[in-house]
Amino acid sequence: MLNNIVSGKRWSKIRHIPMLKVSTPQLAKIIFSLALITLGITMKSQGQQLNIGVATADITPILPVALDGQMYLRVAKEVETPLVASVVVLESHQGDKSIESVVFVSCELVAIPSDLLAMVRKEVHQRLPELEVNKIVMNAIHTHTAPVVRFGLYAIPKEITQIEAYYTFFSRRVSDAIVEAWRSRAPGSITWGLSQAKVGYNRRAIYSDKSSMMYGKTNQDDFRGIEGYEDQNVNTLFFWNEAGELTAVSIDVACPAQEAEHREKINADYWYPVRNALRKHFGPKLCVMGWIGAAGDQSPHLMYGQAGEERMRNLRKLDRLDEIARRVVNAVEDAYEVVKQDRHKEVKLVHEVEKISLPMRIVTNAEYEQCKNEQNKVKEQIAKDPKSTDQLFRKLNWEGDAIRRYEEQKTNPHPMYETEIHVLRIGDVAVCTNSFELFTDFGIAIQARSLAVQTFVIQHVGPGTYLPTEKAVKGGSYSAIIESNLVGPEGGQILVDRTVKLINGMFPQ
Repeated sequence: MLNNIVSGKRWSKIRHIPMLKVSTPQLAKIIFSLALITLGITMKSQGQQLNIGVATADITPILPVALDGQMYLRVAKEVETPLVASVVVLESHQGDKSIESVVFVSCELVAIPSDLLAMVRKEVHQRLPELEVNKIVMNAIHTHTAPVVRFGLYAIPKEITQIEAYYTFFSRRVSDAIVEAWRSRAPGSITWGLSQAKVGYNRRAIYSDKSSMMYGKTNQDDFRGIEGYEDQNVNTLFFWNEAGELTAVSIDVACPAQEAEHREKINADYWYPVRNALRKHFGPKLCVMGWIGAAGDQSPHLMYGQAGEERMRNLRKLDRLDEIARRVVNAVEDAYEVVKQDRHKEVKLVHEVEKISLPMRIVTNAEYEQCKNEQNKVKEQIAKDPKSTDQLFRKLNWEGDAIRRYEEQKTNPHPMYETEIHVLRIGDVAVCTNSFELFTDFGIAIQARSLAVQTFVIQHVGPGTYLPTEKAVKGGSYSAIIESNLVGPEGGQILVDRTVKLINGMFPQ
């Protein structure tokens, strides 16, 4: 065939094909278009390459310090375990051009107040002006044995560490870690895994009169069941450096870190033994990020079957924290063995940050009267025993906040609550955040409607208040009563719908 073409006969036919009769300018355009197509194919094949940086900060407070999370004042004079903030930076790029970024910061605290987040972002911006600080995602594991970070909840004695002092300390330590992680970012790879572990239990019991009770007794005749679902999935992200060393892992468990919640000592709860066990397996520098899934109605505390669980723990010679850690670590290692060869150096990274307004839960006349009665009871207790003021301070203000909201409704009958959410696509998975203690049914709804292969829901990326389902509000009790909620079920559904829309927009069918 080549000879025929060269000889001229075949060539003479080809050269008279109309498609090839083009002028020089037209030919130039064709060549340019073909070059663009070729370039586009090349760029597409290269994908978005991933840079990864990791760091860890010690955020253990100076003692003595007040502890956050309970309805009464506790002061820690001892550290059982250190507290850490774990940082993972992801940046996608094509050539020298940075495309997208996210800075994950998992904090062993009870919540992330807006002022604390703003303080960290401001300090990081001063040191890293090239980083979009609104891409910093800070979450809390919701341990009740960490320092108080929320103003106005407790009467904190002057002789112990104050909130302002801890803010300064925390901000400096975490900002240092973010700067370290950002500056150390380098080519790496990532993958995602899924396993299961029984860690969280729905903590709301239902009774024959249709009422619900948080931590209600289940061994009585009028017990009828557990109010909501439980999410036993353990979602994981694994991060490697260019040398193939596992440098970080994020673990999403739908259970707050509340096993040690009543102690009066600094403690990172079950995440401390989880971190230690994984570092023994993968190396002492492994960065372990704890993420809490939608778990406003979940807890590690057993609602039934305590005797059988205790027998098994005793035979294993483990306490409850170590038993929880054993389950989480087994799930992580199980997923790792399956996915460790499925590493991705090139992934699509998309990060949307949005502030949405949710309708606040309205304080009814009946709820207002109930709150006033409860507040008056507390005032009577304080009058009888002035020394109890510090212990009753939070309960007094807890009722008082709902009363204040009722008064404000007179001039603003439709109050709104603004909150920041993050939605990300990382390869085949979605990561979405909320600032609440989000009841698990909402989290399951997001996962079920998501088009991603896996969907990570992270709560307490913000100050956190309970966000209950409609059936929980009807059942009543702590976590679903007006004092516990700024936003009600209507706002929860709006949050779910908006989150799902953002996720699915990143995964076109």
